[in-house]
Amino acid sequence: MVTSNDDSDFNRQQPQEHPGTTLASLPSVPSSSTSSSSSSSMSTAMEEEGASSTVTMPQGPEATSSSHSASPTTVETHFDVRPAKRTAKQGGQPVLATRQQRPKLAGFEFYEKILGSPKYVVAPMVDASELAWRLLSRRHGAQLCYSPMFHSSCFTKDPKYRKDSLQTCPEDRPLIIQFCGNDPKVLLEAGLLAQDHCDAIDINLGCPQAIAKRGHYGAFLQDEWDLLKEIVSTLHQHLSVPVTCKVRIFEDMGKTIRYAKMLESAGCQMLVVHGRTRDQKGPLTGVADWKYVKLLKEILKIPVLSNGNIMSIEDVHRCIEETGVNGVMTAEGNLFNPFLFEGINPTSWTVALEYLDIVEKYPAPISYIRGHLFKILHHLMNLKSNGPLREQMAISHSVADFRAIVKQLEAKYEPFHEGRQRWTGEETTSEQQPSSDATDQPTYNLSLPPWLCQPYIRAPPEVHRQKLVDSARLAADPNREKRIFLDSDGNEISRKKMKKMRRVERRPNRAGLLPADPKREPSRRFDEICKNTKLDCTNPMGLKCNHQLCRVCCRVRCYHEDRDCAGHKLFIKSRRDKAKRLTEAEKLEQQQQQQQKAISNTDGKDDDNAAKDEQQKLMEIES
Repeated sequence: MVTSNDDSDFNRQQPQEHPGTTLASLPSVPSSSTSSSSSSSMSTAMEEEGASSTVTMPQGPEATSSSHSASPTTVETHFDVRPAKRTAKQGGQPVLATRQQRPKLAGFEFYEKILGSPKYVVAPMVDASELAWRLLSRRHGAQLCYSPMFHSSCFTKDPKYRKDSLQTCPEDRPLIIQFCGNDPKVLLEAGLLAQDHCDAIDINLGCPQAIAKRGHYGAFLQDEWDLLKEIVSTLHQHLSVPVTCKVRIFEDMGKTIRYAKMLESAGCQMLVVHGRTRDQKGPLTGVADWKYVKLLKEILKIPVLSNGNIMSIEDVHRCIEETGVNGVMTAEGNLFNPFLFEGINPTSWTVALEYLDIVEKYPAPISYIRGHLFKILHHLMNLKSNGPLREQMAISHSVADFRAIVKQLEAKYEPFHEGRQRWTGEETTSEQQPSSDATDQPTYNLSLPPWLCQPYIRAPPEVHRQKLVDSARLAADPNREKRIFLDSDGNEISRKKMKKMRRVERRPNRAGLLPADPKREPSRRFDEICKNTKLDCTNPMGLKCNHQLCRVCCRVRCYHEDRDCAGHKLFIKSRRDKAKRLTEAEKLEQQQQQQQKAISNTDGKDDDNAAKDEQQKLMEIES
């Protein structure tokens, strides 16, 4: 088995806006834990809304048969998922207009009649499984594709996000759209908006990434079974398309079985099992365990797909033979070789140019295109001689620029591929593994030339753990050799400053020009030293400093000499002047208040004296 993290659960992409039925117009969702009760509740809820439904339960021997030729339940649903159109009222409540749609099938009937019994499946991949990539994969053997993972909350609230996400075409079927989230109502609303554009709705229960932990979705919901049961049953009862799930396993085999059975009883019509736990990710990915997949396939009565360890067509056939699954899903293997299901390793420029042709017809974000090309051309871009092309691709922002880079690689390596020149190998930017010739043991592993599409093989988790141990031991050794970094003049500098220098040197300006381009704006220079002669400061001088100093020295001078520096954004003099003006204004205001108070006191005394005089006159008159 190869080592691969064949899981992808994270995205943000988008197609045509489809305002669907609002959540407020739906009936309340009854709780249900079995397929039969879910179907019954669904029928009752639909009757309350004025919709027609037919629930067909298997009779006689078929009801108890474990054969996979028929599904446990067949639900025919007639939903109107267009914008809510108010018609007649029942009991004072408006109901939705309905239109007849294709029957809602379940289990193996859905897998065979709607999906066409697919064995080769492309996984949902964040920022990767967009329409153009799905069409490329379908051209070369993929029988079922998933959309990227969409966030249900963003999908329901943001029309632009929804419009961009729902990009599809007639050739893009069968298609399953995947959502993540932890709110049954929000997931249902997202499903209603998307169900007209796909053949099923998938719930992401397998994403192990940190962002899924922060957002509380994906594999971090697998311990909340009551919530998951409510989510699956809610979507199963109210959507006009089936609901599927993509999950990861537990370390405990028994818990994994109970987990899968719970999802099946809640209404899941197809289960994709990734044979890795939630903690197997990144450098600790390791190998997926197919024993779990095989056991779940034997126990469940719904179609089961396997995900993990798929790097070639041989892996696909071996997985089906060992586990008996209905189909095999791949993510990373497909990204590095979208021709995987055809069993060939094409030249990387052939794949890249075909993908760019599709992108011109079905546009995709530049970041998606760049990401795909870096994976397709990974082994070529890993050669040191192609470093400039790698940097150029990183800053390209058009399909024409990408195509020009691919053409350069084709012109460079096609003579080797056709045998007109002899290939002797090149040094790569990564550490080289020892070749088979360096060992005494015979081997049958053949190395493909770097211009052919081939899988990326991660190092086993044990290697990563050993590296961590070695790094910790080296860091604790007081006698270790300290790495020395030098600038262009040979002066020793810190590692932090060296990294900054390298980053600035390779960072292009906004025009997208390379550092060697004469039209490129001058970058920051580190050979201009601070002009503070009193301290002999060796820090680099700020290019925009008014005093030709580094930031530290400039702050000190501005503080003591009452100055400003717009280059370092130090406005000490301006702030002091402002403080003085405010202080003077406060003093002036206080003086005015005191004067007004004194005047008011004087006026009060005059009024009192006048009142006393009037009283005295009145007393004299009366007497």
